[in-house]
Amino acid sequence: MDIGSLVSKVNRYKQVLQNTIQYREAWHEEIKPMIVSVLGEIIEETKLERAEIIVRDNIENLESVILDLGRTSSGISENMEDTGVKRTMIKSNGSLIYQQLFNGKIMIMIVSPSIEGYGQPKPPKSVEILRPDELKPPYIIRHMEHFLRDITDWEDFDDDEPQKTSGAFNPIGFNVGNNNNA
Repeated sequence: MDIGSLVSKVNRYKQVLQNTIQYREAWHEEIKPMIVSVLGEIIEETKLERAEIIVRDNIENLESVILDLGRTSSGISENMEDTGVKRTMIKSNGSLIYQQLFNGKIMIMIVSPSIEGYGQPKPPKSVEILRPDELKPPYIIRHMEHFLRDITDWEDFDDDEPQKTSGAFNPIGFNVGNNNNA
């Protein structure tokens, strides 16, 4: 009976299980404190208002570190019929999440701003999944840039640029779509 390829698969499986143990140890010893520290420095140096770092550690080995911009009044209110009462719509300002996965890797996600009662909030956007040894302070700065670009685009929403996926906009003009310059 030739089980040579099976032995290599079992060895690979054992290595993955060992990686999970090492990744979880790295999260607690190095990664979580580093994320909190770097995000804290970013908040302090940029004076990012309403930013708060939240550590969610109620489920061991599924922890997260969140840079949350909190909730504020959206400035929009609904007049309740025949009551003279206005219901203020609350805006969630967005968050950047570092979520420890079941296998010890780290998923980075962005939650866009949303206004309660005004459309559907976007689901969190996955930026990337990294092994603990791959996550360094320059990556966190890059994630913050991505997050700030996302929330700024949300706040500055308009129709200046057509949606690329809608198919409703077909430009008309000389050489549109023609890459041949001859």
